[in-house]
Amino acid sequence: MEAGAQDDETKTAEACTTTPDGGPAGPVASRSAYTPLFLAQHEDRYLRRDLIKDYQQRHGCNLVVLIDQITQDSITLFAELLYGLDRSQDLHLLLASPGGDGGAAVRLARMAQAACRELVVIVPEMAKSAATILALGAHSIVMGPTSDLGPIDPQILMSDRGFVSAEDLIEAVNSALDDVATRPDTYPLHAAMLAGIDSTAVQFARSALASTDELAEQAISSNPDRTPQDISELCAMVHRPLIDQPKTHSAVIGSSEAQEAGLPVRKLEADDAWWQEIWQLWTRYYALGPTHLLSAYEGAKASQVRVLHSVGNHGTTE
Repeated sequence: MEAGAQDDETKTAEACTTTPDGGPAGPVASRSAYTPLFLAQHEDRYLRRDLIKDYQQRHGCNLVVLIDQITQDSITLFAELLYGLDRSQDLHLLLASPGGDGGAAVRLARMAQAACRELVVIVPEMAKSAATILALGAHSIVMGPTSDLGPIDPQILMSDRGFVSAEDLIEAVNSALDDVATRPDTYPLHAAMLAGIDSTAVQFARSALASTDELAEQAISSNPDRTPQDISELCAMVHRPLIDQPKTHSAVIGSSEAQEAGLPVRKLEADDAWWQEIWQLWTRYYALGPTHLLSAYEGAKASQVRVLHSVGNHGTTE
């Protein structure tokens, strides 16, 4: 975000009024305070801010948005969203992520719980792997027709591949070793395919897999209102459907499957007014570009939005 955008945005949001039908008037109401080009460049941000503030007023809560691959960088960006929030209010987190660093996800869950009375995670579309770990720490998880959680499948960061499934990496290496053992002439082929994967990466992947249950337990126990018995029972319930049973990282876990797994899911239908409110905000971010290249951390008082040119590229601010 460009320098000064947060202060300017706050001034504009405070000056906004509502239309006769009760909807936000957006930055048009205060356009005399800024130049036309400035407003044109920031209008989408202001409109999202209006939607966030309206949501907060209707639900009596704080609302923050996290759309990104979860990494260690997420910690500081998320802390910025939580800065100065009233801890006596509930926190609603609109979460969309393909996954990432499970340890970072646990830290995010703990940070969120420390900043609110109750944590509600809203999943408009996809919250996979590490994002599912984060959701395990919530008091409730709001899901609709398009919502999708995923297996708790540890991801490891490869310099030339980005995040990859630890289980898939180990399986690929083991399969190659087995093939070479029986057909030595395939060694050059496998060596080329697995270039860049050394024994350290394989061992790291094995360690990550071994820590899966521990990460789930840490996330579940981040909810301070859960008793030791609650934690033990939920860990046991999610082990098979979220850890053992899924065969691929992309396995779909919708609202019904999540409820069956014992998660505290609030299931909404497409015509539910709450879901339509969520969908209206989500589509504002979806319209910014491919969501797998979008990094968005936004709330009523902070905004860090980047559209990446490619995975791993710093990209440009919105």
